[in-house]
Amino acid sequence: MTSTGESLVRVETGQGVATLTLDSPHNRNALSTPLMNQLLAALEAMEGDESVRVVVLTHTGPVFCSGADLKETAEAVASGRIPVAMLGDVLAAIWECPKPVVARVGGPARAGGLGLVAAADIAICAEEATFAFSEVRLGVVPAVISATVLPRLTPRAAAELFLTGDTFDGRRAERIGLVTQAAPAESLDATVAAYCRALVLGGPEALAGTKGILHRRPTATVREELSELSALSVGYFQSEEGQEGVRAFREKRHASWVPEGLA
Repeated sequence: MTSTGESLVRVETGQGVATLTLDSPHNRNALSTPLMNQLLAALEAMEGDESVRVVVLTHTGPVFCSGADLKETAEAVASGRIPVAMLGDVLAAIWECPKPVVARVGGPARAGGLGLVAAADIAICAEEATFAFSEVRLGVVPAVISATVLPRLTPRAAAELFLTGDTFDGRRAERIGLVTQAAPAESLDATVAAYCRALVLGGPEALAGTKGILHRRPTATVREELSELSALSVGYFQSEEGQEGVRAFREKRHASWVPEGLA
């Protein structure tokens, strides 16, 4: 395993998994400009690292992310350079990352922190973790995060929770689609590890392509949709990665892209 140290975002890599740790517990991992800049840099670096197959987003301290850094925001109002203006870039980087992103949420998440959770492809939280769209209680709106949150939530839950700002737990977060799974705190890490192991078994190009399908916008007609998707499927079957995957299956072995420790 290798590691690089940064002041607000720590990066560790091993077995095809890069773990990005929000490391600003003094302000409950708030989304300050420095933290967001470092998170963007880390995501960009992991995107270009061929040894990295999966990205895990986690945290130090009891809080996953408290949302916007309100101290910095208050000081920046006069200049007009509000930190939340950067949040869209962070959410887009997670959403568009060609590698699967897994959010590990061991504690509370609020406001912008829920945007991070929703932007991830898979999100695992502790059952005891709490969540709240607290924006309205501050006199602001959950505008930026709605781009990643609303595709995940049921409409009724979104209306209730956006408008009331009420707190809810990990079990409800799972029921309404905000997270993939709520696990007991003692099995959180094992659950995340199991998902990561499953993800690294997939072909890197195939995983990126599948994320593209999950996020694509439908065409005008079903026939056009099927035509485009058929061409996409044929291309992957004809690709070098696709041919290796089929050979590995027929030969009852792991494909060449599977990390050695898992083969």
